[in-house]
Amino acid sequence: MITNKQWIYRRQPVGQITTDHYELVEQAMDTTLADGEVLIASRYFSVDPYMRIGQSSKPTYDAEAHPLNTVQQGGVVAQVLASRAEGYVEGDWVQSYTGWQTHARVHASALKRLDPAVAPVTTALGVLGMPGRTAWFGLTESGRPHAGEVVVVSGAAGAVGSLVVQFAKRHGARVLGIAGGAAKCAWLRDALGADWAIDYKAFSNADALGAEIKRLTGGVDVYFDNVGGMVTDAVIPLINRRARIVICGQISQYSGGLEAPELGPRLLHHMLYQRATIQGMLARDYLHRMDEMIRIVAPWVRAGEIVFEETVIDGFEQLPSALNSLFTGDHRGKLLVKA
Repeated sequence: MITNKQWIYRRQPVGQITTDHYELVEQAMDTTLADGEVLIASRYFSVDPYMRIGQSSKPTYDAEAHPLNTVQQGGVVAQVLASRAEGYVEGDWVQSYTGWQTHARVHASALKRLDPAVAPVTTALGVLGMPGRTAWFGLTESGRPHAGEVVVVSGAAGAVGSLVVQFAKRHGARVLGIAGGAAKCAWLRDALGADWAIDYKAFSNADALGAEIKRLTGGVDVYFDNVGGMVTDAVIPLINRRARIVICGQISQYSGGLEAPELGPRLLHHMLYQRATIQGMLARDYLHRMDEMIRIVAPWVRAGEIVFEETVIDGFEQLPSALNSLFTGDHRGKLLVKA
């Protein structure tokens, strides 16, 4: 018998997430495996903004909200403890979607094998996982950047944004990253190769922020939006003819704005003037093309040509506070919790 720890989602948050919205449960787990099943121990947990979207009572991209009184859903990197499935043995590294629990019995069909010799196993939750898929296809399929164009990325120091910056540079674009804090901006320039970086916290309103973006770039061809709010208000008046705006996230609205969202931006006349497009994108739309992205990006990762910084928080008990920290800007790159 194994003691399994689980974070059970009990109460819908309206603003910030706390442990009050969850219950930490420990119970003995039956480890008897059926044919084709694998017993896994979770080692790393992915912490992602979409988790907060799933807690909204209003319609989102899922037909129903994350159900109460169930284990919080999420991606996991785990190790095999026991197996009755062909091809899986004790010690193997795998990726699963078993959520916030320390152990799980899983059918082998729901697992993806990971090879630590190819890339660090945590990359399956980051650059070679859902954030990488979001960044690659969001930029290339919706943004369609060309050499010499200006690409502006909000939330540029996050798991997705930091990859968009680098992918855009590989397309020959000139890239402006927007992030919170001087240290993040220095990282965008020095480590990721952004041509410009702006600390949005240094500006009190959209007009002032927009004036600085205009001064640096002259205008915007592609806007990859992870944030919304004031930053998007600042960018849209600066779009060039045939600009492409990619709506990947609106994280400024997630912690308190999902139930009563802010209005706007009331700037759609600029879309008319410039004959621009706005397109929303979700990583799930490109799940069937995951192998395509990995074939392109994995060689760059192995060659050390892509920066994929990870912020790792120790302790299974820290998961709710880690999720809330996504909305306070206290991390850089991909946010993970280590069991």
